[in-house]
Amino acid sequence: MPRSGVCRFDCDVLQFIAGWTTGPALSVKQSIDILSNVQSPNLSFLGTPSLSRLSNSFLAVTDSFRSKTPEIISNFVKPLLSPTTSDEQQQHEDTRKSSQYITPSRKPSLQQIPEDQKPLVAGHEVSPYRNCSYTQGVMNGINVLCGVGILSTPYAIKQGGWIGLVILALFALLAWYTGVLLRHCLDSKEGLETYPDIGHAAFGRTGRIVISIILYVELYACCIEYLILESDNLSKLFPTAHLTLGSLTLNSHVLFAILTTIIVMPTTWLRDLSCLSYISAGGVIASILVVICLLWVGVVDDVGFENKGTVLNLPGIPIALGLYGYCYSGHGVFPNMYLSLKNRNQFPSILFTCIGLSTVLYSGAAVMGYKMFGEATESQFTLNLPDNSVVSKVAVWTTVANPITKYALTIIPLAMSLEELLPTNQQKYSNIIMLRSALVVSTLLIALSVPFFGLVMALVGSLFAMLVTYILPCACFLAILKTKVGWHQIAACSFIIVVGVCCACVGTYSSLSRIIQNYT
Repeated sequence: MPRSGVCRFDCDVLQFIAGWTTGPALSVKQSIDILSNVQSPNLSFLGTPSLSRLSNSFLAVTDSFRSKTPEIISNFVKPLLSPTTSDEQQQHEDTRKSSQYITPSRKPSLQQIPEDQKPLVAGHEVSPYRNCSYTQGVMNGINVLCGVGILSTPYAIKQGGWIGLVILALFALLAWYTGVLLRHCLDSKEGLETYPDIGHAAFGRTGRIVISIILYVELYACCIEYLILESDNLSKLFPTAHLTLGSLTLNSHVLFAILTTIIVMPTTWLRDLSCLSYISAGGVIASILVVICLLWVGVVDDVGFENKGTVLNLPGIPIALGLYGYCYSGHGVFPNMYLSLKNRNQFPSILFTCIGLSTVLYSGAAVMGYKMFGEATESQFTLNLPDNSVVSKVAVWTTVANPITKYALTIIPLAMSLEELLPTNQQKYSNIIMLRSALVVSTLLIALSVPFFGLVMALVGSLFAMLVTYILPCACFLAILKTKVGWHQIAACSFIIVVGVCCACVGTYSSLSRIIQNYT
């Protein structure tokens, strides 16, 4: 593919990754540079060039099938604090050597760089990677948004009733508006490229660190969700599987969680992650495929759409809020998507298109799944599919395959930030493997301790997605452009902040309460 037709994926946060830590330094940027070399398809079947491309969604792990993927890659393109010129020269040399292995940065991440020592930035317009077309942008955006969250949309209707579709549409509209606000923040000052950059411009060093921590914790939570998902779906395929070790018997859920961890752990040791980023680029195809399989089961396999449900189930609304919020948690990637477009004036249109199409997929899966399974709907609709159907097995295996390819891409940014804390003489390959392995094992322990996919997703959606998607964009916009905004923008942002805070508080409390109830 000619280079002019390629979209460079400078994912900040590994969807998410570069800006999320308290100090992702040069090592984080090196990892993103490797991911950035992935070339997206030059797709043109969705429309004219006026539909611009969505830069980083193919790498959005988090949700990618993250959603979440996911989620979340863009913010890791640069360190939390801008490097000095000498740092950049060293980084260029390190990046050249990192094609085999990404080594930790030797520079302190959190040191404050004086203004007169910061590198000159000519602005967004000089970026050599502004090659993303409208169609690429839309496809990438759908891949960022349509992750594992799509599996739980029928369960969200079960929790909150049909009124949840109105909530989903409202969240979609607000997510589009806050995405456009991020664009205005990026354009407000030269050199802003990532979500943590925006936080720094709005609230100083504290803003950068807080946003970075939120993004990293969200990535970590995505990895936990991946293991729970694998355990649930593989147990559906092999329900009688177990392992007996003396007097200890591991049931299918525990067994498959451990096996998945054993499989994904070596992928976190890879010297070159680009191979995984190519494989994980099929998140949008996987999302569409599982929805098609759901439709097939309902129509061809005669499951039918007979259940009516209720209009409003008030006790379940808080959980539904978190699940719907999780569906639109791709804002960590949006800054990079914007910076990589050929025509940045198309960004609002691209964002509207990808959010709109994602909402159609979410709504379609939600309506079909709940009409098919009613009050028996599980936290993942794949768990409700008939066991004897070939199409069901295709859907389940598709669901199982995606997280395995995305796990390493999601966890590596966090691992690299922790590697920076090691003394220089301890930053050896063997120590790095042990640290990353320990991080992977920690996600397994949490997944086994809290094996409630829907409730964990609701918690992440309520706590982190509400912050990243709704509250922080408005707060940063008002802080950065406070002297230039009109009263109507202040009113709109204030409304969104109030809605976001209320949803975050109610949803987080309800999710935690339900999780605790499962142990009592």
